[in-house]
Amino acid sequence: MPSKRKKSEVASGVAGVTIPPELLDPLVKGPMTPEEVQAACLSFKKALIERAMGREMTHHLGYRSGEARPEGQDNHRNGTTGKTVLTEDGPIRVEVPRDRDGSYEPILIPKHERRFTGFDDKIIARYARGMTVREIQGFLAEQYGTEVSPEFISPVTTRSWPR
Repeated sequence: MPSKRKKSEVASGVAGVTIPPELLDPLVKGPMTPEEVQAACLSFKKALIERAMGREMTHHLGYRSGEARPEGQDNHRNGTTGKTVLTEDGPIRVEVPRDRDGSYEPILIPKHERRFTGFDDKIIARYARGMTVREIQGFLAEQYGTEVSPEFISPVTTRSWPR
């Protein structure tokens, strides 16, 4: 007979990260449809990305948001800029922090990047299976609800899988 799981194992995810039940309680108030689960996952991913990029900015500037600037520090936070990022789960609109002198270089999602980790792998996998660029374009529209041009897909396929 299989053993019962401990409660802490149920909410445990990748790399042993455990999400406390009190964090999930406001999100899950009753039965959910697959679409509601997907929407909650996208919202959580958006919040996590924005929080991580905020921490990158804190590291870059050397002080936390809301704290006084250190002596001699001329650079400071300067709001955010919206950016749509394509993820494995669909497009997400994230707010990327800016600094006054423009020296902040995001690490998680670098400047001018529109794809989040794993998205290119999906394109490459389909290309390796023999799908054309147009077929991949149709797949992305159907699966993720995002319209991309063939020019968006071609650099990914030629960079990683030359035919």
